[in-house]
Amino acid sequence: PCPLCLPQYGLVFDAGSTHTALYIYQWPADKENGTGIVSQVEACTVSGPGISSYADNPAGAGASLKPCLDKAMKIIPAEQQRETPTYLGATAGMRLLREQNSTKAEQVFAEVAKAIGEYPVDFRGARILTGNEEGSFGWITVNYLLETLVKFSFAEKWEHPRDTEVLGALDLGGASTQITFQPGVTIEDKNTSVFFRLYGTNYSLYTHSYLCYGQTQALKMLLAALHKVPQPLQISHPCYPKGYRENITTADLYNSPCVHAPSTPSPAQVLTVTGTGDPAACSTAIQKLFNFSCGANRTCGFNGVYQPPVRGQFFAFAGFYYTFHFLNLTSKQSLNDINSTIQTFCQKNWAELVENFPQEKGYLHTYCSVGIYILTLLLDGYKFNEHTWSSIHFSRQAANTDIGWTLGFMLNFTNMIPTEALEHIKGHQPGLWAGAISFIVLAIV
Repeated sequence: PCPLCLPQYGLVFDAGSTHTALYIYQWPADKENGTGIVSQVEACTVSGPGISSYADNPAGAGASLKPCLDKAMKIIPAEQQRETPTYLGATAGMRLLREQNSTKAEQVFAEVAKAIGEYPVDFRGARILTGNEEGSFGWITVNYLLETLVKFSFAEKWEHPRDTEVLGALDLGGASTQITFQPGVTIEDKNTSVFFRLYGTNYSLYTHSYLCYGQTQALKMLLAALHKVPQPLQISHPCYPKGYRENITTADLYNSPCVHAPSTPSPAQVLTVTGTGDPAACSTAIQKLFNFSCGANRTCGFNGVYQPPVRGQFFAFAGFYYTFHFLNLTSKQSLNDINSTIQTFCQKNWAELVENFPQEKGYLHTYCSVGIYILTLLLDGYKFNEHTWSSIHFSRQAANTDIGWTLGFMLNFTNMIPTEALEHIKGHQPGLWAGAISFIVLAIV
């Protein structure tokens, strides 16, 4: 291995529905494709909303990426920038925009590609990930970082770790949610199955992405369900705290394919939403966003989508982590404790919340609904129960790296995970080892 090999870098933009982030990765050029080798140097949050919000101002989407690209150019040495693979992957926000208006979606991509193209990097394209890709790459990220796919053994070689089960991945974004795991049974619906051969081992995974069931869109579906037609201009919202009020236009409420406007769409009226702080009614309203019944003789998640029973340990990240972290629920509490914490939080009135959490003003009124939504999604939707609940680990990071689809995506598209097992010795040549050991022995003598 050459001591002078410079580290290599990779850039991946995660263009989500509510915001975009740029992840900067680094790995030693001289390492063979091991594991735990790629590390995250920086995560830069792009200011402003997700790129799908720029449908009517596509140039703004491109411009928004520049500060993070400038930051990356300060981190990556100039002589290495040209060989830095750079990707932009967009998820459910752009899936929805493409459904609504494919021309506008293409214009946003054209502008984003143009902006990245002005930088001296090896830009490999901007694209919309499928829900299955988003789920699978998140699964690869988790298992790569936790070294469940390959391990460097005491015998100085890479091998498949014995007695380690791979982990499942639970991802909650603004516009979609993904579940991916290795089931103990044959997957009956080929649309939900994905196959990987990694480091000489075959993995047959179950994965599904539910569009519109990310937290932002779910809250929108909830608000629309609470909006009774013929349209009174008042909505009482059991999930919002007592004393909270906000105004929203019908145009904003019904601007997404996830929410079906009433048959007689009225001009943009202003609706007043008033919180009533009633967790039981909130839970009932959230349940109605799902259809939990499965057809005869098949297991399913919700809305009739096939899903085998959950199995193994799971990492729940992104929105699952952020909401539970805010509620102080990420340290292995029992389901009973979690339920009572959320109930208690949901009963606090708005004045009390504002006083207790002055820094959270923007999202503060939504934590009750999202907390109950997450419980409903995991328990009734994905069919976790009080026994399997303890297998869910709420985490944002592993090995100092954010958990999400971007690392798995980059590892996959730069061919960094070999299909065959690794046999090489890590680190030094045998000669060096022999010399070092002789030296130590002599020193001891």
